[in-house]
Amino acid sequence: MAQRVAIVTGGGRGIGAATARILAARGDRVAVTDLDLAPAEETAAAIRAAGGEAIAIACDVSRRADVEGAVGRAVETYGQLDVLVACAGLTRDNLLHKMTDEDWDIVVATHLKGSFLMAQAAQGHMVGRRYGKIVLTSSTSALGNRGQANYAAVKAGIQGLTRTLAIELGPFGINVNAVAPGFIETRMTRATAERIGVDYEAMKEHAAKEIPLRRVGQPEDVGHVIAFLCSDEASFVSGQIIYVAGGPRG
Repeated sequence: MAQRVAIVTGGGRGIGAATARILAARGDRVAVTDLDLAPAEETAAAIRAAGGEAIAIACDVSRRADVEGAVGRAVETYGQLDVLVACAGLTRDNLLHKMTDEDWDIVVATHLKGSFLMAQAAQGHMVGRRYGKIVLTSSTSALGNRGQANYAAVKAGIQGLTRTLAIELGPFGINVNAVAPGFIETRMTRATAERIGVDYEAMKEHAAKEIPLRRVGQPEDVGHVIAFLCSDEASFVSGQIIYVAGGPRG
């Protein structure tokens, strides 16, 4: 197959950045999007420095105009779109009785609506070519997690969205899967530690003791799984939720 084109949302940091770098190392041309242009450009610059092809695009995935603009820019630049990886996300954790409408709305808009909008825009460029790989990002929090009613709800919703899109898009040669990371060492988990007033190193140490592999995950651990799901070696895998958590979940 000719060199593919991938778009990775939330590609400025964490799992998204790791995934963008891995896909580029495997030969994909990558459009890196993030809410702010600077981190997206940092990832794109690292890819180019390593000999790959990448552009950076500022995109608020909760806004249809931004999403359609980002997908359009990727296609305009590289001529096609073969892969979508939706990693954009944020947290607004709080106990139910303290959670505000804003806490709820922004998490739903970014994760669930954002995944829907990106998938909808991307499939429009995949269906006609009868080829495409879509990977959405869920979480072990989909199984329930104290203080994350909003986050758990959207991550569970993404699992339902993934399975439904796999059914709808499968006849057009499009694979749709999701990864569900556990504790991954990212800026988001560090922010959680700061929010609850816990030392981050102590938090990681405690988490590692609860994980069968006895370590916390790194963004690359998830990125390599995503890259496999985006590969043609995974051409008969669709509608699956792959937990990347150092042990059994689900």
